[in-house]
Amino acid sequence: MKKNKIIIVAGTGFLGNVLINYFENSCDTIIILTRRKTESKNNIKYVQWNAKTLTGWEKELENADVLINLAGKSVDCRYTEKNKAEILASRIDSTKILNAAILQCENPPKHFINSSTATIYRHSEDKEMTERNGEIGNDFSMNVAKEWEKTFFEINTPKTNKTALRTSIVLGKNGGAFIPLKRLAEFGLGGKQGNGNQFISWIHELDFARAIDFVIDKELVGKVNIVSPKPIRNKDFMFELRKSIRSPFGLSTPTILLKIGAKIIGTEPELVLKSRNVIPEILLENGFQFEYSTIEKTFKSLLK
Repeated sequence: MKKNKIIIVAGTGFLGNVLINYFENSCDTIIILTRRKTESKNNIKYVQWNAKTLTGWEKELENADVLINLAGKSVDCRYTEKNKAEILASRIDSTKILNAAILQCENPPKHFINSSTATIYRHSEDKEMTERNGEIGNDFSMNVAKEWEKTFFEINTPKTNKTALRTSIVLGKNGGAFIPLKRLAEFGLGGKQGNGNQFISWIHELDFARAIDFVIDKELVGKVNIVSPKPIRNKDFMFELRKSIRSPFGLSTPTILLKIGAKIIGTEPELVLKSRNVIPEILLENGFQFEYSTIEKTFKSLLK
């Protein structure tokens, strides 16, 4: 369905560009809210904001079909107290101010879609996590996700639908996790990580954009898992990746080495070792058809 006006918050990164590429030919105007000063082009207009206060950017929300918020500091860092505070604040502050901006609009966006994360569910090698029966745990990452969704939903926006996207790993050609994983496999380090039994929930970049479009058109509200229908164990994921690039072998990385390596490169081993066994029940129930439902087809597409 054609959109007249879409707002993408923090739309200059990997996922923002995925959405711009998907929507630019079917939308009259795309507004990108960004901290950077960026020159507008064609039907894409860049507007500066600081993610904390109303400084004039909020006028752009008037008469929008949809507002999509991607703002939040990357979790690909060490969880120092400073970084943890920034991870939480970047999500809460942007969500709060967007709620406030919607409430002061005369003609607010019809749909407000806010990022969330499939990491909200506990580590699971046994149970599949759906929106209805998923079990939410209690650690830093899960508590950030809970607070993020609470901030999003606690403000009632009578004229605006609300959906939180519980997204897992988005695999794409020009960003996200695929490129570093592919490089590891090319250097012979494409074996299992840890014991390899942890599940990876993932989605192809095109299906990520298509799923958001589907959420808008079907007016799906509440919490929606944005993942492929078939989680795959880490050892099988890495095997299929090696096979797709014709890598003859792949050295495994034991948990202890992952923890040491993560410290050296400034990230957290949780990003690799947590088992995300997540199912897109809401999407499937409403008839969404994935173009890339298997990891084999996904890797083939990304390596073209």
